[in-house]
Amino acid sequence: MPLISILMPVYNAAPYLEECWQSITQQSCTDWELIAVNDGSTDHSADLLHQFAQADSRLRVLDNPQKGIIPALRLAYANSQGRFITRMDADDRMTAQKLELMQKKLRGVGPGHICTAEVAYFSAEPLGNGYARYAEWLNTLTRRAANFSECYRECVIPSPCWMCYREDFEACGAFNSDIYPEDYDLCFRFYAHGLKVTSVPQVLHYWRDYAERTSRNDPNYANPYFLDIKVDYFLKIDYRSEGPLVLWGAGKKGKHLARRLVDGQIPFQWITNNEKKIGHRIYDQLLETPKALDLAGLPQIIISLGNPEERNHLLHELQNHQLQLGHHLFPFA
Repeated sequence: MPLISILMPVYNAAPYLEECWQSITQQSCTDWELIAVNDGSTDHSADLLHQFAQADSRLRVLDNPQKGIIPALRLAYANSQGRFITRMDADDRMTAQKLELMQKKLRGVGPGHICTAEVAYFSAEPLGNGYARYAEWLNTLTRRAANFSECYRECVIPSPCWMCYREDFEACGAFNSDIYPEDYDLCFRFYAHGLKVTSVPQVLHYWRDYAERTSRNDPNYANPYFLDIKVDYFLKIDYRSEGPLVLWGAGKKGKHLARRLVDGQIPFQWITNNEKKIGHRIYDQLLETPKALDLAGLPQIIISLGNPEERNHLLHELQNHQLQLGHHLFPFA
């Protein structure tokens, strides 16, 4: 049985597959299997995969009878055998020691952990500031193994840069969930199951950005899906019904969150900095000034401010009042 199973969905990745494949075959840890699932590619991705498989028996190529990344991942996992499970994107690159360092880290701490590492974006075109900021924020969390402390802001476990024990993956539901975005859903399931983060504080994965990237084009990765998944898991994992809940922010995202809370009959206080909205009602919910907030009651505060600087300033101010990130404060970016 192989030590590590690498699960890789493939859809029209022909321009990048050889580079990806070379980065896997050059791993310092050689005890691995790669299960690549062709997800209905219309380019010559399948031909390349079969060509690679003829040269290296550690690669198995499967065809997805259903269309979609979740069925592809499910099929790959069902055909895997490794003690350690990891995922790879067909358009990315691994560093040469990625598998070795991640499985070594997991062996050191044992089951009950999810291992991740720093990532770096690369692109043939100029990389947008948003991606650069996301990578730096994510890497800052990873260096401290504090990823889950801000899991409601963005996905804090990069989909192609994690590894865990097979038994832990099974306990978290593997790829049995049908919820998109699937990587964020899995991240929350790791968190809900209580897996502890252990990290390798160096870049082990290079994440390619380009116009055709799935996360840029697939409607399953649109904002409403991200917001809904955050609310669902917050209410399931962290919400304390016995204490006060506050929603801070009345922009587009804030209104969406308020609608979900109202529909779920979850009582909350709605705070806004927008003087034009203070005193008005939306969804029959009064919008109040920040001066109406009672911090002595140690409320749980969902922060939904669109401006990153304004959001970070507010977080800093509230933390000065002994409110803790991940316990009292929940930034929903």
